[in-house]
Amino acid sequence: MNVPAWAWALTVAVLLVMLAVDYLGHVRHAHEPTLRESAWWSAGYVAVAVAFGAIVWAVWGSRYGGEYFAGYVTEKSLSIDNLFVFVLIMASFRVPRAAQQKVLLVGITVALVLRTVFIFAGAALIENVSWIFYVFGAFLLYTAWQQIRSGGTEEEEFAENAALRLTRRLFPTTDDFVGDALVTRIDGRRMVTPLLIAMVAIGTADVIFAVDSIPAIFGLTQETFLVFAANAFSLLGLRQLFFLVDGLLDRLVYLAYGLGAILGFIGVKLVIHALHTNEVPFINGGQHVTAVPEITTAVSLGFIVGVLTLTTVLSLGRTRADERAASAAAPSDETRD
Repeated sequence: MNVPAWAWALTVAVLLVMLAVDYLGHVRHAHEPTLRESAWWSAGYVAVAVAFGAIVWAVWGSRYGGEYFAGYVTEKSLSIDNLFVFVLIMASFRVPRAAQQKVLLVGITVALVLRTVFIFAGAALIENVSWIFYVFGAFLLYTAWQQIRSGGTEEEEFAENAALRLTRRLFPTTDDFVGDALVTRIDGRRMVTPLLIAMVAIGTADVIFAVDSIPAIFGLTQETFLVFAANAFSLLGLRQLFFLVDGLLDRLVYLAYGLGAILGFIGVKLVIHALHTNEVPFINGGQHVTAVPEITTAVSLGFIVGVLTLTTVLSLGRTRADERAASAAAPSDETRD
């Protein structure tokens, strides 16, 4: 895939404009977004990502267009899992609802910068170390097993990571929020507020999630341009998605199983790709033949969309059945009397 410098520059410019709109138009004045506002902006971000994919399809062909869409859908689905942890972080730090947009946006911006570093490092590894596909594949298979085994159960409390503990140790922190300020001065001493600490928590937590998602998308495309764009567009829509699905996340009871199936599928795809890339021979009657064909992009995209659709339908069905059962088991007013 030959991507000229102007295409990179234009893509980065679009992303910077999207960030500027968020910073200047949404979080400049702290407020709690309505469901309608979140829905419209979330749809707008998805529309931009789809339009980008359509351009890739038209300019570079269906192969790369399909790879981008497969990567974007995968990153978007994995980001929903991230939202569970974001909810825990917001609750742990008791972030005021009106300030949560700012926390999410700054944390996501930090994660975008750090993920970009990881993406180019991953691309360099793939370019120079062909056996890295075996490592990525094995890691995704392990992660898939962990997802399925956990069944989506989350920790009841958010556990601070090393980066967050280091931040607290280096910078004196106020006990309470000071509006939506990140830094304040108390008795002549400059201190950071819990709002800034929460941003660090969001950013570092998302980078940890990148350990899963970046190998996953490299299993769908090895084009750095597509990996970067799919990651960026999925990340920039997380703020709106958080407020759109907040309160509905607990209804996706089978999400972990669906994500486990997707990660396992991509892990197998990576191992098969590694066998082809490293030209591992299978001998059949003296002939070197390819025993297992590579999984096509169309099959990958179909599998990912199919699993997500089935997961959502089964989750909502299970939730409705549980609600009906709970309602039937609850004592009526006459029984209580």
